[in-house]
Amino acid sequence: MSTSFKSKPTVTSYGNIKFHKLNTKSWEWRDAYHWLLTLNWPQFSAFVFGMYLGINVLFSFCYFLRPNCIAGAERWSWAGCFFFSVETLATVGYGHMYPETTYGHIIATIEIMVGMFGLAIITGLIFIRFSRPVARIVFSNSLVLAPFDGQPALMFRAANLREQAMAEAEFRLMLMRDEPTREGEPFRRFYPLKLQFDRLISFPAIITIRHIIDESSPLHGLSLADLERNDSSFSASIVCIDTVIPAPVQTHHAYTWQDIRLNHRFVEVYNQIDDHSLAVDYGRIHVTEPIGQSRVEN
Repeated sequence: MSTSFKSKPTVTSYGNIKFHKLNTKSWEWRDAYHWLLTLNWPQFSAFVFGMYLGINVLFSFCYFLRPNCIAGAERWSWAGCFFFSVETLATVGYGHMYPETTYGHIIATIEIMVGMFGLAIITGLIFIRFSRPVARIVFSNSLVLAPFDGQPALMFRAANLREQAMAEAEFRLMLMRDEPTREGEPFRRFYPLKLQFDRLISFPAIITIRHIIDESSPLHGLSLADLERNDSSFSASIVCIDTVIPAPVQTHHAYTWQDIRLNHRFVEVYNQIDDHSLAVDYGRIHVTEPIGQSRVEN
């Protein structure tokens, strides 16, 4: 069955799920600002170079149409027109070539204005890209389900890759699964999972976040087969403050029921050096090990 829609669908990814948004509002010119900030540095550099080259090609063509409008330029020389455009756009003005006619002055004036506005915009974008805080936080590749302090617990790890500790870190974990309504219709429900602790004053290195599966937990009494049947997934989120800028940063990670490792635990990453020093092995953040063949009972 074909589906018709008014505009090209936009794709938003979260974890391994892609949302194809149909019939969304048409693109607005102000969206260009957000789009430019989402580009990586090679893409952004290529865009700036392409715009710079395109503007100079456009204005050099305007000068080329009237070969007598530029004094000192070789007649019918597109290269001369192009490099005069480069000098004008940058407001360098070496003096060897200059506008000679009213037409040349008008085109040069427009190009200078374009150059001034363009330089201001590009400078602002570069400043924002450099100053924008980025959360260098890594989540463990998997969740582990294992006993902790006599009760089953669902756990994941998070690591701060910054040299400085993050402040006021807040942790969240949400369960999403399909459940039938009273009318028998499938419905996607969302359950915030209570964590053993959901806030840290300081987040310096690696931390293990735990949800205890007790009688009040939405996971109580469920097996991996139940989670598969309900197409269960999990969303982990961390919000904290970068103390260097300072500014709030946020990052998240998506898990599915397939990412759960039953009866496993995360290997130790801390090693005591002396009374006041700990070694932290970031290479082991994703590593788990089995804790035995005993089944985790809820």
